[in-house]
Amino acid sequence: MSNNLYITASEERSGKSAIVLGVMQYLLKEVQRVAIFRPIINDHEFGRVDHDLDLILKYFELDVPYEDTHVFTISQARQLITSGQEELLFERILQKYKELERKYDFVLCEGTDSWGKEATFEFDLNADIADNLGAPMLVVASGRDKGTDEICANVAITLDTLEEKGIDLACCIINRAPEGFLEATGGSIKCLEQFERGMPLYIIPENKALGNPSIDNVKRWLGADLLFGKASMMTLVDSYLVAAMQIGNFLEYIKPDSLIVTPGDRSDIIISSLASRISSSYPNIAGILITGGIDLRSSVEQLIKGWTDVPVPVLSVESNTYDTIQSLNELYGRIEASDDKRIATALGWFSKHVNGKELCERVVSRSSGRITPRMFEYSVVEKAAADRQHIVLPEGSGERILHATDIILRRGIANMTLLGRKRDIEIKAAKLGLNIEGAKIIDPPNSEHYQDFADTYFEARKHRGIVFDVARDRMGDPTYFGTMMVHKGLADGMVSGSITTTAQTIRPAFEFVKTKPGVSVVSSIFIMCFQSKVLAFGDCAVVPNPDARQLAEIAISSAETARVYGIEPRVAMLSYSTGISGSGQDVEKVVEATEIARKLISERNLDFPLEGPLQYDAAFDLEVARLKSPDSVVAGRATVFVFPDLNTGNNTYKAVQRAAGAVAMGPVLQGLNKPVNDLSRGCTVHDIVDTVALTAIQAQEAKRQ
Repeated sequence: MSNNLYITASEERSGKSAIVLGVMQYLLKEVQRVAIFRPIINDHEFGRVDHDLDLILKYFELDVPYEDTHVFTISQARQLITSGQEELLFERILQKYKELERKYDFVLCEGTDSWGKEATFEFDLNADIADNLGAPMLVVASGRDKGTDEICANVAITLDTLEEKGIDLACCIINRAPEGFLEATGGSIKCLEQFERGMPLYIIPENKALGNPSIDNVKRWLGADLLFGKASMMTLVDSYLVAAMQIGNFLEYIKPDSLIVTPGDRSDIIISSLASRISSSYPNIAGILITGGIDLRSSVEQLIKGWTDVPVPVLSVESNTYDTIQSLNELYGRIEASDDKRIATALGWFSKHVNGKELCERVVSRSSGRITPRMFEYSVVEKAAADRQHIVLPEGSGERILHATDIILRRGIANMTLLGRKRDIEIKAAKLGLNIEGAKIIDPPNSEHYQDFADTYFEARKHRGIVFDVARDRMGDPTYFGTMMVHKGLADGMVSGSITTTAQTIRPAFEFVKTKPGVSVVSSIFIMCFQSKVLAFGDCAVVPNPDARQLAEIAISSAETARVYGIEPRVAMLSYSTGISGSGQDVEKVVEATEIARKLISERNLDFPLEGPLQYDAAFDLEVARLKSPDSVVAGRATVFVFPDLNTGNNTYKAVQRAAGAVAMGPVLQGLNKPVNDLSRGCTVHDIVDTVALTAIQAQEAKRQ
């Protein structure tokens, strides 16, 4: 099989860009360096970039220069073909493709958009390009606004045509399939025939969150001016409502996520539309579009300006209402590189309906032994989503927490519970334009479990002098309540710390979750993602100055945790001395810890190499290892680095993170009976998503033990 893939659509508005996103996500888990290549892009205004290329390059942070990703516009390609210069067209495309092929391990190619009358021309052109590049083809067929028999007939014709052209078909995806399509195919002979072609056929249902345009799409499409509501530009539009009636009649027609289209002189409609958005009696509109180039009356503008946090975007266009609606009817949802919510939805929807592993096995000729941070992150997310666990976040009203919850739910990483006042959380999420409907929200003091939790905590801690009133107060604390949910099996794991200290996060776990049998110390590791490999650093967050026995247990726990995340453990016990080259109390502790750790490995029937003492450079760099420890199986190949104390570990991980540009995921706590993990107070939304995924995998492992 080739080291490339060509994705093309059989017709317009197939949702091809979402498919390219999904395929790229899986490729980056299997291949280290992937390039995007779109031989022919759409015609566009001077100075603007191609939408799909911009999306893929920015979201996946590919290091491919934009000018290397395309060759011609569709008009240029048409002109070359009609003037008899078809060979020049394919020669230039192949030349530029080969330049990418020499630099990258895999080249994902995307075809043209198959617009309107040009669809047949573009379909044949894409087939010829794929054939010239020697690329297997993934065909995206559209089920939009079609019945079952029509979809199946179109797919049959498309695949027959490509097979006649000798195209290597890797896969077919029927995207935007109507509701009930899968059930209806059972009675369609044409559809059954597709499954007998010896190639995968996947069906992805229509998803309005992907097909519907956002307010930002509307603004760009119409060239509209934004008057108010910049914060809500990513709100999706489900329908258009032309407002020409009196208010009393107009309000009856409001539907969820409607875009209200009205002339600028209808101040009554504009004000009532804004008022409806903050009224619980009416559905939430998406925005207001003012037509005719009519300026708002100064009194109305002053009124709106004084309205704190205008609840919806207000746009203005010069065109009249009729022409504006005609133009809007040609608009469809586009996934922008800045729209994290829609990208997360697209990736989650693709993963749910397409067997990415099977697809990659058909098109990837080889897998790199090296792993990038993004490849590791995708593997973690995929593993978490494969067996969804229930994770509780005590800091439920935090803005970063809410953004992360939206992404986690969209991508299907975990089932979520947020702690806090339900109404406050819902209002804040709505204000931020986030969808957290899939999350459960619990207010600890008003929970049905509150009394039981207080009783349980009192019984567990009364020997420490805790009185019942204190137990009740503790269970009113979201961190204690969330930890008790994990302890009682009402959640599989907890993540906290975005606004609290590490001590506040892990203290409840120490009190009643306790450590695993045979483990006397709770410690942590950071997953350190370098450009070409992933390592584990422990302990960099919990134990200040472990003794030899504790250090040995940290090493064992770190190795076992690393293996859970797919890192084959080769453990280096770090010191300022390699082997017998140095002496002193600190070195002696590492020597003793190494001996204890080896005994524990033997007693517990574990299987991984562990050596020490080793200096960091000898453990990390193979060339240094050949000089300092030539016979070692760990030196230069270590994947788990165990630091002698917290001061060394914490400073080293931060230094490496900054100096080497490594991505640090964690800390991941280890040694507890059930997973509880801490966030940095400076964590990003991305950090929270990663930590939830890591916690979910720990929960999966805990259930298997």
